[in-house]
Amino acid sequence: MSNAAILALEDGSVFPGRAYGARTVRTGEVVFNTSITGYQEVFTDPSYTGQIVILTNPQIGNYGTNAGDDEAARAFIEGLVVREWTEMPSNWRSEESADQFLARQSIPVISEIDTRAIVRRLRSQGVMRGALSTAGHSAAELVEMARKAPLMSGRDLATVVSTKEPYSWTEPVSACSPSELLPPAPAERFRVAAYDFGIKHNILRRLATIGAEVTVVPAGTTAEEVLALNPDGVFLSNGPGDPEPLAFQVEQVRKLVGKKPIFGICLGHQVLGLALGGKTYKLKFGHRGINHPVLNKRTNKVEITVQNHGFAVDPDSLKDSEVELTHFNLNDETLEGLRHRSHPAFCVQYHPEAAPGPHDSQYLFDEFADLMKEFRK
Repeated sequence: MSNAAILALEDGSVFPGRAYGARTVRTGEVVFNTSITGYQEVFTDPSYTGQIVILTNPQIGNYGTNAGDDEAARAFIEGLVVREWTEMPSNWRSEESADQFLARQSIPVISEIDTRAIVRRLRSQGVMRGALSTAGHSAAELVEMARKAPLMSGRDLATVVSTKEPYSWTEPVSACSPSELLPPAPAERFRVAAYDFGIKHNILRRLATIGAEVTVVPAGTTAEEVLALNPDGVFLSNGPGDPEPLAFQVEQVRKLVGKKPIFGICLGHQVLGLALGGKTYKLKFGHRGINHPVLNKRTNKVEITVQNHGFAVDPDSLKDSEVELTHFNLNDETLEGLRHRSHPAFCVQYHPEAAPGPHDSQYLFDEFADLMKEFRK
């Protein structure tokens, strides 16, 4: 079996390296994540559907993988690009090496590659389509595959990754070690209907930790079907792809505004923004990492946040509206949060469930619980 691998971008640039994972070829939008930990959560986050991910931290795979860190039932990345790949992990929680984990799920890995050079190219030119082969394809073949790969703009991937049938979730966050402090079990219980656009397990755990009995519903669920569940609140999840093709989902959320408290994260933020009359646009290279500073305009405090998105809500499209713009990214001033001035509906672009990552924004789940308490009255 050959150990050669090649990553090719649509601009014609080619990067040879060493093959790991599965021996196959994949295409996708090539993006980068600056996190120094949490690679398994990246692998299994449905928001990475259709994307080949570059991890800028040089050592990947050194603590292996375990079922407890999965954010979904399987890996969703198209391929992985790293500087150094560890085949022999060392961690007491490890159940399987990262190499075995991705090989088992037919995902190719390229290592021993100058990830800094590729990231600099993407930062200056913007994200590009790419092709990653660990199966012996030529550079010319891969450049052509990259150029024929579908664009991320205009793709409804949320419906593709969404659950096909409703299901329940009651498992709260559990401590990873004896030193981790968790809040006491809440006295009040809530029923939450969660739209699955690519929902992460730790979001569901955080909802359960505030006392929610969650019913996860498919992306194509109507507002009437959600209301028939008689929930205390509605959650709009993260997910992959372009928010603008989700016209059906936007219309359902528009019908729910004012009927039930609503909380959205990431793609859910974009869907709520569109439902409230806003517009979205594609970022040059997106935000993906666990240390992005965000200013909370309501408290005037800075929160360090986890982010993973390639689209954003245009703040100018919501001026002079019933929408309050609550959070802004301090790196590029993009909109990171909003809420309705009259109805119990709010959302953020980043990930307050953060696993792993900072916990600065976990208060948002408590705010959702408070909204549901008030709305009950």
